[in-house]
Amino acid sequence: MRRLGSVQRKMPCAFVTEVREEPSSKREQQPFKVLATETLSHKALEADLYSAVPTEKVDGTCCYVTTYKGQPYLWARLDRKPNKQAEKRFRHFLHSKQNSKDFFWNVEEDFKPVPECWIPAKEVEQSNGNPVPDENGHIPGWVPVEPSSKQYCWHSSVVDYGLGLALVLKHHPDELGLLEISAVPLSELLEKTLELIGTNINGNPYGLGSKKYPLHLLTPHGAFQIRNLPALRHSDLLSWFEGCKEGRIEGIVWHCKDGCLIKVHRHHLGLSWPIPDPFMVSKPVIISMNLNKYDNGADTKCLFTYFSKIDHQKFSRLKDLILEV
Repeated sequence: MRRLGSVQRKMPCAFVTEVREEPSSKREQQPFKVLATETLSHKALEADLYSAVPTEKVDGTCCYVTTYKGQPYLWARLDRKPNKQAEKRFRHFLHSKQNSKDFFWNVEEDFKPVPECWIPAKEVEQSNGNPVPDENGHIPGWVPVEPSSKQYCWHSSVVDYGLGLALVLKHHPDELGLLEISAVPLSELLEKTLELIGTNINGNPYGLGSKKYPLHLLTPHGAFQIRNLPALRHSDLLSWFEGCKEGRIEGIVWHCKDGCLIKVHRHHLGLSWPIPDPFMVSKPVIISMNLNKYDNGADTKCLFTYFSKIDHQKFSRLKDLILEV
């Protein structure tokens, strides 16, 4: 079984964290908060966080591009999870031992079935040919997004396998501060992870599209580099998140020279998310499809068709982009 596609969500916090016995503002029914202290973590220092590249943490669902059926395909995140009996046994073990690494898993019997095409993520360890569950008892992985999939219909709306294209939101290559929505060859995204954002993803924190005309886009991980970030001090970062327009983001992901990813989330600093008017949707955006006579007559709500019709148009803010088919 292949081990492909690193899941970006599995990242250590930049600061040493502490648990406080009060309800979480991030996860419902979680009776505790995980908050950052003022001390940088050992992993952050070991990865040389001071020379790392800070990027915006985008709030969506993780995707991956790799080969399937002989061509580049978009894959959706699907964690393999334990069945009820194994979950109950695991939770009882955690309550008594507090060390998930000593728990014995029988992967063939303890986990819910997944499609045959499912593959484990790159960072998943292997033991005797089987993937090893993480500290939460999950095995992160991927499934290919088929065009006819109802479960992953929002994923399939941003790809055209016939033309081998994906709808991607990223910075314009020549104009600083300008976003660009373009049709990118899937072959250029091979072995990369991206975030799917939009109307029906994670409560739509960016306010994209509408129920009648949903809008979804892919953003490559690390695409939105943060400039002029303050010093790596708890108080300075807190002030930046609270007082700067550039700080109106979900969090920061540092890309370290050794390949390590380190994060800090607004919730780690006691701040709320989502928030009104995130920084991303305040930026201007231009449509750069460059497709000749693209027309999917079978689907009147096809995003590729819509964007092709308004190709080269520029909007003063991403939030002003309202679909009208």
